[in-house]
Amino acid sequence: MNTIGTPTIGTPPGGLPRPSEPAEDGALPPTETLRFATAGSVDDGKSTLVGRLLHDSKSVLADQLAAVEAASRQRGGQAPDLALLTDGLRAEREQGITIDVAYRYFATPRRRFILADTPGHVQYTRNMVTGASTADLALVLVDARHGIVEQTRRHLAVAALLCTPQVTLVVNKMDLVGRSEQVFAAIAAEFAHCAHSLGVAGVTAIPVSALEGDNVVRPSDTMGWYAGPTVLEHLETVPSGIDPRTQAARLPVQYVIRPHSAAHRDYRGYAGQLTSGVLRVGDRVTVLPAGLNSTITTIDTPAGPAEEARSPQSVTVQLADDIDIARGDLLAPEATAPRLTRQLVATVCHLTEQPLRAGQRVLLRHTSRTVRAVVESIDSRLDLRDLAEKPGATALQVNDIGRITVRTAEPLALDGYTDLRRTGAFLLIDPDDGDTLTAGMADAPEPDRAEGVRSSPHGEHENFTVAR
Repeated sequence: MNTIGTPTIGTPPGGLPRPSEPAEDGALPPTETLRFATAGSVDDGKSTLVGRLLHDSKSVLADQLAAVEAASRQRGGQAPDLALLTDGLRAEREQGITIDVAYRYFATPRRRFILADTPGHVQYTRNMVTGASTADLALVLVDARHGIVEQTRRHLAVAALLCTPQVTLVVNKMDLVGRSEQVFAAIAAEFAHCAHSLGVAGVTAIPVSALEGDNVVRPSDTMGWYAGPTVLEHLETVPSGIDPRTQAARLPVQYVIRPHSAAHRDYRGYAGQLTSGVLRVGDRVTVLPAGLNSTITTIDTPAGPAEEARSPQSVTVQLADDIDIARGDLLAPEATAPRLTRQLVATVCHLTEQPLRAGQRVLLRHTSRTVRAVVESIDSRLDLRDLAEKPGATALQVNDIGRITVRTAEPLALDGYTDLRRTGAFLLIDPDDGDTLTAGMADAPEPDRAEGVRSSPHGEHENFTVAR
């Protein structure tokens, strides 16, 4: 495997198992799933790469392939345009670009995959945020002829912002640069420098020709200087997901279940999806933001009662004590409960044409809880040309990445995004029309010393309430 930043291009000691070979500890579990997203600049060949990956891994049905062949002939092509397997919108096919996030599901004997093919145009960067927000791995494509461009840096910055666990550089169209090892090495080195500047470590680089299938599923016969894995081999062997046992448990309450039936007269359950960790019957938990403690007495799942539940299971729990709990509250282990805060500092990506300005009133949605908030300050904006944070910004424009400080009307049980992605993420929403303005990733909160009603930057008092 070629790891950027090392002086050699090849496999690590011991090599990688090929798709037909079992790993040392046996075959991977058949239910293991890897979520990954593709990103890159316009015409870097993302859709062609995805189409080639689906086609060569035998993940395309006969009628789908026939439809693509027919559409390719209508456009005057001599061979099937595999990009059409993912460019599903009519506008995408007519323009030859990706606009929306295209999700595809496929599997090999080693692993299942959920793939998000994201757009390359700068005006659709917000869609890349959507596609990569739940990804375990980001494939960032670069055209070998053009090298690293601004949109490459933007997508790499988004992957860093979202704390995507794995980032892989795919240098495409190697057939158009004579399959040059020098061109590949130069692009890999520049990408490594950008990744290091953004705090991304352990990036892997793979040279490919998606059009001809080199190093996508089958090793290339014409790039003998590259001894690393193909794209599919890499996807089959990288770590997938996070062991829930290593994380603190978080259960945002989505719904309170009170059947009021003869069979369940006293039933009061709190339903939601475990965003991280493990909960067990008998665990002591804290209900936030109230700060009250109780013990889990039962855990109900779609399959029936259980002694424990792991993320990302959807469950209903009952507690030993009668506590006023509603949608938007959070259950967490007593020993590892998050800190309550009304002020958060975060890195954000602005998603709409309406600028985000200091002093702007917004709604902040965190898990299942929505509170009123004010943008206290725009602290800096990321300059994608040199990847430096520039202070003094007065607003964030569409697709800008920056740092902001937000003050909320009600306390939030917030984690740092780098610790727990789901409970460290939030959205800023326009209170007038409900449009999503900004996606945010919070820093670990500092202790909040303020209580009760607080003053706004304009001197007027705020008496906001939680929107449940």
